[in-house]
Amino acid sequence: MKQLITLNVNNQNYDVVVTPMELLVDVIRKTVGLTGTKKGCGQGDCGACTVLIDGKPELSCLKLAVASVGKKITTIEGIANEDGSLHPIQDAFLDHGAVQCGFCTPGMILSAKALVDRNPNPTQEEIKTAISGNTCRCTGYVKIIDAIESYANLVAEKEAK
Repeated sequence: MKQLITLNVNNQNYDVVVTPMELLVDVIRKTVGLTGTKKGCGQGDCGACTVLIDGKPELSCLKLAVASVGKKITTIEGIANEDGSLHPIQDAFLDHGAVQCGFCTPGMILSAKALVDRNPNPTQEEIKTAISGNTCRCTGYVKIIDAIESYANLVAEKEAK
């Protein structure tokens, strides 16, 4: 039986009709039309489907859409600046060559952003832990970690001023 729910995605409310077992990743991609969130393994192993729910990284392939009602969902599209320019963490990924095929990138960026939002001066071990649920088969992780460290340093500098 389908039901009408309202999801807040990137600070915009969407009224969507879903089945009780419909996954958040499918609703975001197919119904809302935001395809930056990737559907990878479908089992919670790769992290490609990571979104932020109330600021925390969550795997949208394991989350029912109905369980996200009343929560603030942020996708990769939702972190861009108001003028449409890239978020500084996205710039850092580009500047450090931390993007190749791009499939893992949205989940990596959102996981890293959540970490730096909580802790603007993470250690390399904390960065590794934060992105440990995100699999990259192209770049390896050195450039990704460099990009996250660069972004964290930028945030720490701004907070120190």
